[in-house]
Amino acid sequence: MTKKAALEHATKETERDASDLDPSRTLAALHAEDTREHASVPPVDTPDYRALRERDRARRAQAESSLSLLQERGGASAEDLFHAAWLFNHGDHPAEARRAHELAREAAERGFPQARWLAAAAYDRRCMYEGRPQKYGTQFVPDGVRHRLWDTDPTTTDAERAAWDVPPLAAQLRRAEEMTRTEPQPPMTDAPAWLKAAIARWGKSG
Repeated sequence: MTKKAALEHATKETERDASDLDPSRTLAALHAEDTREHASVPPVDTPDYRALRERDRARRAQAESSLSLLQERGGASAEDLFHAAWLFNHGDHPAEARRAHELAREAAERGFPQARWLAAAAYDRRCMYEGRPQKYGTQFVPDGVRHRLWDTDPTTTDAERAAWDVPPLAAQLRRAEEMTRTEPQPPMTDAPAWLKAAIARWGKSG
């Protein structure tokens, strides 16, 4: 390790140690790190992608610890809840999506408007993981041929979507078409069970 690299490493460790003393700073740092990494996600089923998912899991564990510390110290702010919800929304299981929804919804109800879309997205993600239609229409998936909007509850209105900062359904369908034109299909051999079941269902329904 060069002297410059060693200094940069020491600086990062110092910043991390400082944030560990302040759980709100920790959550903000984790959110910033997560946002930066997910701005350019590696191809699915690659070592880099698997490493990213491991870091996601580590960030969720740190977020849970930070929330516990905040609870001991008088409670989390709406911004704290939003930062934690963002991290849990990148989870792999329905319980993590539910946690993200609950945190984001509380943040929104406490006056943090950025949390509205996240609350809707996390709710939809939980529905998707459970193999159910989503409510708002925020989740997109590959099916091996194209990108598509996950099945969406037809009774949800665009007014309901707007209340949670979700675009109209027609705009979401156009986005799926654009994704199909611009984004390659990932390998489907290791797709999660809920997605494989949906692909089989879509194949039968045409």
